[in-house]
Amino acid sequence: MSWRVGVLVLVAFLGGLGVLLAIVTRPVAAPPHEIYINGHVLTMDAADTIAEAVSVKNGQIDAVGRSEMLLELADEQTSIVDLRGRTLMPGFIDAHGHFPGSGQTVFSADLNSPPIGDITDLTQLIDRLRQFAAARGDGWVVGHGYDDTLLAEKRHPTRDDLDRVSPERPVAVVHVSGHLAVVNSVALAELGIDESTPDPEGGVIVRDAGSADGRRPNGVLEETAARAVWEHTLDLSMMDALRMTTQAAEEYLEVGVTTASAGGMPATVASLLGVLSNWNQFPQRVALFPLFEEVGEALFSGETVLKQFEAGKVSAPRVKIIADGSIQGYTGYLTEPYYVPFKGDASYRGYPSVAREALFRQVAGLYQRRIQVAIHCNGDASIDDGLDAIEAAMAAHPWPDARPLIIHAQMTRKDQIDRMAAMGVTPSFFSAHTYYWGDRHAAIFMGPERAANMSPARWAIDAGVRFSSHLDTPVTPMLPLQAVWSQVERRSTGGVVIGPAQRIERLPALRAVTIDAAWQVFMDDQVGSIEPGKRADLVVLSDNPLTAPDVRSIKVDRTVIDGATVYQRL
Repeated sequence: MSWRVGVLVLVAFLGGLGVLLAIVTRPVAAPPHEIYINGHVLTMDAADTIAEAVSVKNGQIDAVGRSEMLLELADEQTSIVDLRGRTLMPGFIDAHGHFPGSGQTVFSADLNSPPIGDITDLTQLIDRLRQFAAARGDGWVVGHGYDDTLLAEKRHPTRDDLDRVSPERPVAVVHVSGHLAVVNSVALAELGIDESTPDPEGGVIVRDAGSADGRRPNGVLEETAARAVWEHTLDLSMMDALRMTTQAAEEYLEVGVTTASAGGMPATVASLLGVLSNWNQFPQRVALFPLFEEVGEALFSGETVLKQFEAGKVSAPRVKIIADGSIQGYTGYLTEPYYVPFKGDASYRGYPSVAREALFRQVAGLYQRRIQVAIHCNGDASIDDGLDAIEAAMAAHPWPDARPLIIHAQMTRKDQIDRMAAMGVTPSFFSAHTYYWGDRHAAIFMGPERAANMSPARWAIDAGVRFSSHLDTPVTPMLPLQAVWSQVERRSTGGVVIGPAQRIERLPALRAVTIDAAWQVFMDDQVGSIEPGKRADLVVLSDNPLTAPDVRSIKVDRTVIDGATVYQRL
């Protein structure tokens, strides 16, 4: 049984501009009083208290303690839930992802390779796109999740490959990292990209070296060069946006996610989330980080305020700046060259998406206006730039409560962890990289020494740096216990331990997807731990994640938001 979208009523046409949907739906009601008993309650409070029972009144945690003590609070209206030894803990907090991006299968073909999908070569990729194009009769043909390093050909598709999907319709496929896109010839023409088009700042239009003048775009667009593609591929109808969002919400509820993250979502999608939340089309809280390049100058001029994006359960605690790209896309910005040279260039280190001087100006402007910042930094050179920009902004505009966030912080060095500790900077690690890409980081991108210290949670703990972990969904599936397992085990898909010295214990790994993640988005006074006075966002697990042999095998039996059961497996 799961939370379902309500009745959609088509009420009017808006002068040929589109369709207005009136949503006739109500949120699931919470019982006036519910007591959970006979469980292992992992509270995630400051003392990591473990209890037996929890009392919830009107969607709020009322008491935590022993079963017999809380049962004394029951009356004829009280509902009793016997956990029968199962584990109750705070609902999982998605520290950084792109909700509702996992629902993009509504309008985009899934091109992931194993272990996520089933595409292993370009022939399969093209066939999948052709099938999707036939099922979706007009407009752009869109695919997502391809990984060039897992295709038999060990390369990106090109415009010529995608021309085989359709010579008449624009076709675009997005790399698994989300930082590159490939388009066909029709799409290049629609985007206005040809031999004379210069590379945009912070991006690359990849050229066909074998063409007559070496200037012909081969269809691969890196970083800022790919941004124009999103304007077309995410130009959604109201029905597609609704279907994408409700599908993603269902997926998140089934794995116990009660607070989602929409980090750097394009404004076309971000602007819909508050509306859909008000219409009760998803029950989760959402922390939305608008993209600086879309809203920054308007924020600085006062034309826009973050509150404009907030409605229902959607908050906008930060603005996101994308300072570099993706390590596995060779666009992450490093201090030392990539392990296997990129296109034979032994000096290649990637590049910043935002020039250092511009990054300083952006961060200082946000500090001056007391707008919290999240900076996407994967490579250690980018992390240097991010920390330098934060330090300069702190000096110019002191703000002890800023709580600056570095997203991914993938190749953070030990000296950078020490700087974070001194400056009060908090990272959110994409720790599941050790599973999905660990073997290739060691063999191709970073080499074994640097790969061993990627997502360095142990260094962070030792330095007293508070952190979260995330899955960057839809880059990887929304599986919070995979994030926990990856921080504890650091095993790759090939079974190799990627940096045993960076392993951490289960309890801090669980805190990284609950209370510490809530703290990063300024919700720790409401959710993230089981304490009296907080909202009853809870998850019932089939086993105890502190003792189960493999936390990934644990099932979510129930998901609760504001005291209401919004998903139940059993």
